[in-house]
Amino acid sequence: MRRIMLEKLKQHLPKKEFTILTGARQTGKSTLLKELERHCKEEGISVTFLNFEFKNILADLDENPLNLLNYLPQSDGRKVVLVDEVQYLKDPTNFLKLIYDEHAADIKIVATGSSAFYMDSRFEDSLAGRKKLFTLLTCSFDEYLALLGKDDLLAEKNRIIQNPKAKSLKINYLKAEWDNYMIYGGYPAVITETDLTEKVARLRELRDSFVKRDILEAGVQNETVFYQLFRIIAAQAGSLINVNELSTILKVRSETITNYLEVMQKCFHISLVKPFYKNLRKELVKMPKAFVLDTGLRNCLINNFQPIQTRLDKGELWENMNFKLLAEKHDFDDIKFWRTADGNEVDFVLPEVDAPFAIEAKFDEAQIKPNKYQKFKEAYPEIDFKFSWYNSFDEGFFRRI
Repeated sequence: MRRIMLEKLKQHLPKKEFTILTGARQTGKSTLLKELERHCKEEGISVTFLNFEFKNILADLDENPLNLLNYLPQSDGRKVVLVDEVQYLKDPTNFLKLIYDEHAADIKIVATGSSAFYMDSRFEDSLAGRKKLFTLLTCSFDEYLALLGKDDLLAEKNRIIQNPKAKSLKINYLKAEWDNYMIYGGYPAVITETDLTEKVARLRELRDSFVKRDILEAGVQNETVFYQLFRIIAAQAGSLINVNELSTILKVRSETITNYLEVMQKCFHISLVKPFYKNLRKELVKMPKAFVLDTGLRNCLINNFQPIQTRLDKGELWENMNFKLLAEKHDFDDIKFWRTADGNEVDFVLPEVDAPFAIEAKFDEAQIKPNKYQKFKEAYPEIDFKFSWYNSFDEGFFRRI
């Protein structure tokens, strides 16, 4: 199964900027790097894969980044160097900067890095103009179907989208897969596990082992409070984040809450969505909303894997799913929400994309009250307003999402 991201990485290979692929642990970054290596070999591109599990290589490059040249073939032309988990270097930022400044014309580095690498606030400034960041999220629904080998359902989904009048004899099968995807999420190892009990076990391993590694590498002092905060965010997906209120509930300083929220964002576990205002200053001081970047991890944090229709939190889950769908296509910073002091609200607003639009997510179509959003439509007539709903699930579902 090829991830959509692979095509983006291939397209960026000829660019002078270094390619940095980041994202949450276990999303498939290392696998993508191996697939990129295969592509280079097939195209006759000189490629070297550096494995930092070999401590002698790591020590050599820590001593002097220019020692990299000793590992490259002597052939003429530009060389691609693939570096998995670049953060194992003592100073990965300096390594990338020095190689770029001295050898950008003949060396292209494609590096993956765990989120801890990007905790360094100097990273953006010191590599400005020298790199392009790509973020790998957990699998999309298309990738989910492809990974399961259900190419017939993927083809059927695409047929439905391409033909506005299409009716499908497989819509119930597509719904079953969608429900499964929304409950257990898009981590590759979870998707390929066929036993539901083992799916839950995989998610708990992600929660307990890999999130814990992020906690340790980020220097989080109070692991218990971190997890409590994470669970609160998961349970209240789409709710406003009130730092002062959370600090009171968890009995820690507000600075601790702010720090832990930043860690969760840098580790690609959550995203904070800012409110949309024409006044940028207002946008920066108002409370954001929070979403978990994988619905399976969200459900694991709140220990709820019940069928969608029976869930008390189906509205929150559906709104979180809508955020994930938007994040697959747009930068996090493009996604905002709208809320007024008197309670008017629109779930998602993307005011700065090529064709601005807004989405209100409702679990059931019967919950939609178009007149409720008249104030927003009058204030922003240039923004296309849409509704997104789960029930009733029919062919139109895939044309809306």
